[in-house]
Amino acid sequence: MRQHVHPVEAELDAGSVAALRELREKARAEGLWAMPLPSELGGGGLSLRDYFALAEAEGSSDHGPAALGSASLLDVRMISAHGSPGARERYLRPLVAGEITGSYAMTEPGIAGSAPTLTQTTAERTNDGWVVTGRKWFTSGASTAAYVTVLTRTAPDELTLLMVPTGQPGFRVVRELPVLGAGGQFEIEFTAAHVPGDHVLGAPGEALVIAGTRLALGRTLRCMRWVGQAQRAFDLMCRRANDRKLHTGPLAGQQLVQQLVFDSLLAIRSARALVGHAADLVARGEQAKTGIGLAKVAAARALQQVADAAIQVYGAEGLTADTPLPMLARLGRAARILDGPDELHVSATARRVLKQFQSPDEEERAPDELVVHRDAAR
Repeated sequence: MRQHVHPVEAELDAGSVAALRELREKARAEGLWAMPLPSELGGGGLSLRDYFALAEAEGSSDHGPAALGSASLLDVRMISAHGSPGARERYLRPLVAGEITGSYAMTEPGIAGSAPTLTQTTAERTNDGWVVTGRKWFTSGASTAAYVTVLTRTAPDELTLLMVPTGQPGFRVVRELPVLGAGGQFEIEFTAAHVPGDHVLGAPGEALVIAGTRLALGRTLRCMRWVGQAQRAFDLMCRRANDRKLHTGPLAGQQLVQQLVFDSLLAIRSARALVGHAADLVARGEQAKTGIGLAKVAAARALQQVADAAIQVYGAEGLTADTPLPMLARLGRAARILDGPDELHVSATARRVLKQFQSPDEEERAPDELVVHRDAAR
């Protein structure tokens, strides 16, 4: 990551296909391609637990997963578990090979992203499939995706995930939505877009169950990447503090700088421990809602805090594109909204914990990782 990906981030941000292709060729040559994807499909075959040990370093750049071929992990697992034989045959190998990409569309303009049950995009059955009508936004990579997995309403009380091929009539990219100046997010529109009958994930009505499993792993991976990015900002800050000389000596000799270093290290190591705990639960297939909620908020806060501290230590140069700090600061600010706003996780986690203290039989009524630790403490 440090030798090959970080130095070409500006080119990758600008959408350089050549730079990404070269990185992918190097990853394949080094045996690092698609490490967590199934070996029978051309991936590295690592288990989630083994991949989690590498995900923080890989995520130190937002381009890392794409460069090393793991960006399709969520889609590959979702299609493998819930896709039809036809969808698995059509999409899995090209996804693992990096020949195509997918996109995932849940949130809609005017609808709170944390309330998927309010989805207004609809899908109606036809003789040979479905037709989808509606709008979605903040869909990553939708402009180049081969398909978009869309949360749709297939009945008044039924939500279903459909894979909409982007080459079908009725699909349109409305506009790009820069996030604090960075591209990659899009608003898209479906106008009676045709979906083949075998492009349903799971059964109609199973969308929230499938999405919940995807979100658990996705949030855990995102947290690992945020910790990796916070560590990167921390390393830059410490080098700058030692290299920058004042008339009284190195900047590192100033107590206020030392306070920034201490607080940043505390935030990173606290977040890393919480993320590691959540990842262990996810790898074992256990209930992880409380662990993920804690990890998400801690990792997002850590990235924003450490990136801001690093900019302060760098001074004016830290505000420029001569360093990756503006990018890391942008990612840190966005992190507190992505994958559910921090407020949602704070409230949901607190309610979940408090519920377990309502009566003496809370262990039987609400099993959770918190209960496991309380039992161990006894």
